[in-house]
Amino acid sequence: MSPSPTSTFTDQLPEDPITENYKRQVREACFSYVTPKQTKSPKMLHVSSEMASALGISQTEIESDNFTQIFTGNKVLKNTTPYAMCYGGHQFGNWAGQLGDGRAINLFEIEQKNKKWCIQLKGAGETPYSRGADGLAVLRSSIREYLCSEAMYHLGVPTTRALSLALSGDQVMRDMLYDGNPALELGAIVTRVSPSFLRFGSFEIFAARQDHKTLKTLVDYTITHHFPHLGTPSKVSYIQFFAEVSERTLNMIVHWQRVGFVHGVMNTDNMSILGLTIDYGPYGWLEGFDFGWTPNTTDSQNKRYRYGNQPNIGLWNLYQLANALYPLIEDVKPLETILESYKTDFEKKSLAMMRSKLGIEMYESTDAKLIQDLEDALLITETDMTMFYRKLSRFKKGYASEGLEIIKDAFYKSKALSDKVIQQWNVWFEHYDERLKIENRTDAERLEKMNAVNPKYVLRNYMSQLAIDDANKGDYQLIDELFQLLKKPYDEQPEYEKWFAKRPDWARDKVGCSMLSCSS
Repeated sequence: MSPSPTSTFTDQLPEDPITENYKRQVREACFSYVTPKQTKSPKMLHVSSEMASALGISQTEIESDNFTQIFTGNKVLKNTTPYAMCYGGHQFGNWAGQLGDGRAINLFEIEQKNKKWCIQLKGAGETPYSRGADGLAVLRSSIREYLCSEAMYHLGVPTTRALSLALSGDQVMRDMLYDGNPALELGAIVTRVSPSFLRFGSFEIFAARQDHKTLKTLVDYTITHHFPHLGTPSKVSYIQFFAEVSERTLNMIVHWQRVGFVHGVMNTDNMSILGLTIDYGPYGWLEGFDFGWTPNTTDSQNKRYRYGNQPNIGLWNLYQLANALYPLIEDVKPLETILESYKTDFEKKSLAMMRSKLGIEMYESTDAKLIQDLEDALLITETDMTMFYRKLSRFKKGYASEGLEIIKDAFYKSKALSDKVIQQWNVWFEHYDERLKIENRTDAERLEKMNAVNPKYVLRNYMSQLAIDDANKGDYQLIDELFQLLKKPYDEQPEYEKWFAKRPDWARDKVGCSMLSCSS
């Protein structure tokens, strides 16, 4: 490979002294060395040339067998030492103890164009943190993670990235629905890329074990390498560090709400310390607008991680991080102030985000009421969120009576609207029209601004499932089609117009299209 791989993580942080790869509790160490599992007959299915370019990897290298061998774990580069990270976490609100990289293996770091990237394989075999699992991944979940990582990046949502998607050539046993019916599936490996894969749980594990020495070492490392603008690590910079993590987390979640993304499993071990979307498991996009929706079957009863609760869970998770950092700060007040700021900042940023989705630039005190009335209207009949906001951009000032006609295709049952529903929408469009008349923007200017924040195309679950179904038959064309489509989610792309559509009826209750499990 052209760039020279390094690893500040293993060079500067305490390692697990045990080198054998067996499942165990790892103490006073940030990672364990582990070698990826040799695969039977790896095959590269897709590569993000954009991500490869950012890493300094040429097209010639991408097409080589060497690339395939490295990014399926079959070849370990000279002078590199793959490793799995140790961390803990709160899962569904309960402390779960040690978790760690159960099926992720970090290969090395690459510095390119003054930016450092960590390269990680997901599905490359067991680690000391695999618990009862095999450390492998299957094709269906790997396609979803690969496509979504890059789709989120192009949506402008902070995210980890993906470099490649490959078949391992091995069969993997999975019980997809946790119903006692396991079956063999195609094994796969995704190469994930991020400046860091550190999580809230990376710090929680040492605080829980009262290992304040390792906690301080890790926090100092994190500030030095990922928050260098905060200066020399100290109690002051620890507080500033937490404040910035809080701000980044909030910004990320506001973006999620903007595009209708539901993460599905916001455990603290799935929260990036850099405020990046990480660990694409049972995620989904809102089809019908619904604050109570979650795609995760594991969460179907309590709906802890439902769409409308994501901002609150972000705050709850930050409380856990604050508890973990407290032994180094030893002062509750600044932490509480930061957490209180999250609440007020969310209200401000959420309102600003919603105003941008409606094409509103100037501030008016009635905006919150206009938005609340809109959300009430969206909830009274099943309305596709993505299509609604995209079509709303075509509304013209002075034509309130035509508003319902403009957005009617976003309704799942447009022909069955009651007179009450129609009246509620007409009243809202009258208020919206009056509000827009205050603005200085022309209709064309507003359309352009709205279409820059309201995507036309998102990775709906049924789209991923179609690609998965084809891939299981050996046809990978749809993976590339969706990949290319989602690189320009805000563009019209008339050649892909078929994807600007509501979820089809056949996908409403189909496995993989409406609800998903964590089985991957």
